[in-house]
Amino acid sequence: MSTKDELGREFDKRPWGSFTVLDDELFDHKVKRLVVNPGQRLSYQRHAKRSEHWFVVNGVATVTLDGVEHVVPAGSAIDVALGQAHRVENRGDGPLVFIEVQHGTYFGEDDIERIEDDYGRVN
Repeated sequence: MSTKDELGREFDKRPWGSFTVLDDELFDHKVKRLVVNPGQRLSYQRHAKRSEHWFVVNGVATVTLDGVEHVVPAGSAIDVALGQAHRVENRGDGPLVFIEVQHGTYFGEDDIERIEDDYGRVN
């Protein structure tokens, strides 16, 4: 369940960490700040209606795209194509922080097809 942060932005806690919505334009993009706790990872998932661009701010992201792992350090970015299976993992000792820019036609949380999930949330 979403709450609001001290600036009135949408904030949501997840089993892997949290996210804050920084910008949400219904018809073309959404921007989030995600924090992934040490040793945690998001679902291995894909989206039918959006692509994503991830810029790592702090930590090192281990990103899996269609089964291939990529190491993305702070200051670097990686793109997730529309329909591409993807996951981000924090194998470090501190928080992983990255900015996610979603681009497409729909940005709801129900556009997540979970392929694999550590927290029992597979569709």
